[in-house]
Amino acid sequence: MATLKTNILGIDFENPFLLASAPPTALIESIDIAFAMGWGGAVLKTITPDDLKMIEASPRYIVLKDKKYIIGFQNIELLSHHTIKYWCDGIKFLKQKYPTKVIIASIMAPVNKKAWQDIVKTFNNTPADAFELNFSCPHGMPEKGIGMAIGTDAEISAQITNWVKEVAQKPVFVKLSPNVSNITAIAQAVENAKADGLAAINTVQGFMGLDLNTLRPMLDVNGKTTYGGCSGPMVRPIGLRCVSQIRQASNLPILGMGGISSWEDAAQYIAAGADAVQVCTEVMLNGYKIIAPMLKGLQNYLEEKGFADINSLKNKALEVITMHKDLQKTPLAYPQINHEKCGRCGKCVNICMESEHQALQLNEGNIVVDKAKCVGCGLCQFVCPAGAICNKS
Repeated sequence: MATLKTNILGIDFENPFLLASAPPTALIESIDIAFAMGWGGAVLKTITPDDLKMIEASPRYIVLKDKKYIIGFQNIELLSHHTIKYWCDGIKFLKQKYPTKVIIASIMAPVNKKAWQDIVKTFNNTPADAFELNFSCPHGMPEKGIGMAIGTDAEISAQITNWVKEVAQKPVFVKLSPNVSNITAIAQAVENAKADGLAAINTVQGFMGLDLNTLRPMLDVNGKTTYGGCSGPMVRPIGLRCVSQIRQASNLPILGMGGISSWEDAAQYIAAGADAVQVCTEVMLNGYKIIAPMLKGLQNYLEEKGFADINSLKNKALEVITMHKDLQKTPLAYPQINHEKCGRCGKCVNICMESEHQALQLNEGNIVVDKAKCVGCGLCQFVCPAGAICNKS
C-alpha cells in the first residue's frame, strides 16, 4: 500500500494535510477536534507579542459565487486574539494528547530584532515542531508596517529571517506573499538568510466588488470596506504557479496552499513541488470532516498510479512546465466536431467570428472548420454547451 507518511526537515508527518494558519486554528479546543478527525498537523493562527492589539471589523467575510457554488472567499480577519501563554499551554496540551501530530507556530512581530527574537525564544521552550514566519498577511497588518509590508521587501524579509535563525531551535518556514512581481526573488532572499523551508501562498489581495443597487461594497462595514485576502478555488492557479516557480528556483521544503478543496487539488500541489499542503477556506466552508475523503482519495490515487508515497509524485508537474519559446508550434490542434452531439446552436461559430479568426462556419446543418483560417486556439471547445468539440493535432 502507498503511504501518506513523509518526513520534512526531520519532522515526521503522518499525512501531508495541515490546517493553515487561520480561523480553523484559532482555538486549542478546535485543533483538538481536527486532530481527532485525522488532520496531520496544524499551523496555529498567527501569534503576536501580547501588546500588539487586534481589533476586528464586522462583518469580515464575503464570498464569490458561480450560481450556487462558492468559488472565492475574501476576508479582512486579523491575527490571534490569544496571549502567548495561552498558546504555550495549548501546544503542550496538544502534544501530550497527540504526540504524532505536527504543530507549527505561526508568528509575527514588528520590524524589531528584540520583538522577533523574544517570541521565538519563548516558543523554543514548547514542543512545537517548527516556526512559520508570517511575512504575507495582506490586510490590516501592512498598515502597521508588518505582514505583507515585510514580505514584499526582499531585504527586510532576509533581515528578519536572519534574526529568527540566530535564536531558533526549531526549523523555520517563511510564508510568502503572492502579491509581488517576482516571488522567487523573495524566496531566494530568505533562503540565503538560512530559512529552512518555505510556505506559499498567503491570500491574494483583492476587492470583491460593489452592490450596484446601493453602490455599497459587498463586504460592507457600515458603508466602507478595505482590500482583503482572497482565497478559495479562484486563487488555486496562482498558488500552483507560485509553488512551481519557487520549486524551480529552490530545493527547500515547501508547504503549498491556496484554493485546495479536494485531494485532487492537493495532488496537483505536490506534483508542482510541494512537500505537504495546508488547507483553510474549504474547512471554513465545510468543516474539519473534509479530511476523510482527502486522505482516502490521495492514497487511492497514489496506489492507482503505482507511487509508493507522496515523494514519488512530487515535482512531476515540473517535467511539463516550460518556457513559451520551447512549446511545440506545429502541427496545430484543430477542432474535431462530433456531429452527433452537436446541437447546431452556432455559438462556436459566433465566438470564433468575434474573437479574431472566423474559421468556423455552419454549413448545411454542420459545423465546418476552415483550416486555412484556424489557428488552433482551442476556444471553441470551451464555449460549446454540448461538449461536441475537442482539439487534436
